[in-house]
Amino acid sequence: MSIGNKGFGSMFTNNLDDESELDKLSPSEGIMASRSQTLARIATGKAVTDRTEWVDPARCRPWRLHNRDLDHLTEETCRDLIDAFLSAKKQRIPAIVRRLRDDPDHDFEIIAGVRRWWTVEWLRANHHPEFEYLVTVQHVTDEEAFRISDIENRARKDISDWERAKEYAGALMEFYDGNQSQMAEHLNISRSWLSRLLDVARLPDEIVAAFSDTHDITIRICRDIKPLTNDARAFELMRSEAEKIEEERRATGTKLAGALVAKRLIAATIEKETPRAAEQEVLGARGKPILRYSRGRAGAITIKILPKADASRDEILKCIGALLPKS
Repeated sequence: MSIGNKGFGSMFTNNLDDESELDKLSPSEGIMASRSQTLARIATGKAVTDRTEWVDPARCRPWRLHNRDLDHLTEETCRDLIDAFLSAKKQRIPAIVRRLRDDPDHDFEIIAGVRRWWTVEWLRANHHPEFEYLVTVQHVTDEEAFRISDIENRARKDISDWERAKEYAGALMEFYDGNQSQMAEHLNISRSWLSRLLDVARLPDEIVAAFSDTHDITIRICRDIKPLTNDARAFELMRSEAEKIEEERRATGTKLAGALVAKRLIAATIEKETPRAAEQEVLGARGKPILRYSRGRAGAITIKILPKADASRDEILKCIGALLPKS
């Protein structure tokens, strides 16, 4: 049985801090105290090991199973790192990469540190060509690469449930043959939490399309929606509501928050009572009510013959005939 994430991770990312938080720590909690001596010296620029080096970010590419949504990396979402790099005049925590052998355009594959890579690229393109990308080169298998990425990013708040769910769903089939119990054991997480996360990735595309930003689809939202997708009637009602939400977004540009989208989808599955049409009475020849009727949708008529109607059969039929539409 392979070593779990907890023991495995200490070989690569033991006590790594968020780079943007380094300057907020007190001296006793700062970089020298929170890393092994080697990584601390690397981060402060005092030493570079034989496996850690400064490289051109253009010669790096994200690993195919990385968990970052590249379209979501912008100056706004990476502002904390941009400011941290500018303040320190460099990147201080190395990314983890593998060396490539068969790609003429790239030398390294980024296992963990895609956001740092994007930030260095942005800085170089925006008046700071002096910035380079700090990397630690590791020799690991694909499954080990997945676990390294998971270790470094699991506690990060800037990774959405959607990004993590998609990464886990791909890894489940590729590395663990679809066995959730085995995957949970390797990652040292509970099977119930893994199941809830995978449910996010398994939401039908028709429902996902209702959300203007997939990053709004959280485990909590999925928990409320996913069971309804298993009911054919409820799913059809949610699908119809999702189309309405999409159409509204295209027509008005309105982007609803994820919680509001979920609320509308769920509300669409709740059967609304049709208001009962007001009944009217038909009086017989003696001035007493003999029929009650109401008109519904599409011209439907509901007729009740009162049990104590003081009228003959012919009179009742004549009154009924008068209510029917003339052909």
